Amino acid sequence: MTTDTNIIRPPPPSNHHPYPPPHQRHHQHYYPHSATSSSSAASIKGCCCCLFLLFSFLALLVIAVVLVILLAVRPKKPEFNLQQVGVQYINLAATNPTSDPSTAASLSLAIRMLFTAKNDNKVGIKYEESTFNIMYRGIPLGRGTVPGFYQPAHSVRQVQTTVSVDRVNLLQADAADLIREISLNDRVELRILGDVRAKIRIVGLTSPAVQVSIDCAIAISPRNQSLSYKQCGFDGLQV
Repeated sequence: MTTDTNIIRPPPPSNHHPYPPPHQRHHQHYYPHSATSSSSAASIKGCCCCLFLLFSFLALLVIAVVLVILLAVRPKKPEFNLQQVGVQYINLAATNPTSDPSTAASLSLAIRMLFTAKNDNKVGIKYEESTFNIMYRGIPLGRGTVPGFYQPAHSVRQVQTTVSVDRVNLLQADAADLIREISLNDRVELRILGDVRAKIRIVGLTSPAVQVSIDCAIAISPRNQSLSYKQCGFDGLQV
């Protein structure tokens, strides 16, 4: 018995389509852009992580270099001392009690203050502008200003300022005590207060500001127009 290999298949039905009809094509989902978006987001995250690690490494490197330099240099606090006080003039004049009964005298004076800045460091120090107030029993009389300057390493520099006080009114009690001190002891006690701010410069880098507060008690002789007493104190560093 022979088998016919040429089998005749019936034609496909008329409703058969090799591709789905247009109204059914929307049910098929294609995501040609999803993989691209995911890869782009991953690339951005990777770049951000690399930049963060790079900046972190550079920051740590800079800190390490600064610490090594600081350990090698070992900076010291700046020394800023009141060296001399010169009295140019001082005058105590009685006021008219009818004009202002609360005052009894007015004080006028001019003093010159000479400061010595000493830098024992291996690096330079940059001083900012400093202001010094002259006080009498808590009463502000006047102020002097020292301009900012740069001081090289291993150097000593002198700077000066002049404080002028023109007819500052004193209360009756203060005026009476002042007149008594002048007449009996030839003495006027004043107080000098000020803050000195400086920055240390290392290889082009500037450190945070370092503040040294100065508190000096002085006594002036009106008769001799000179300084008779001086004692200064410093409260250390305040970063």
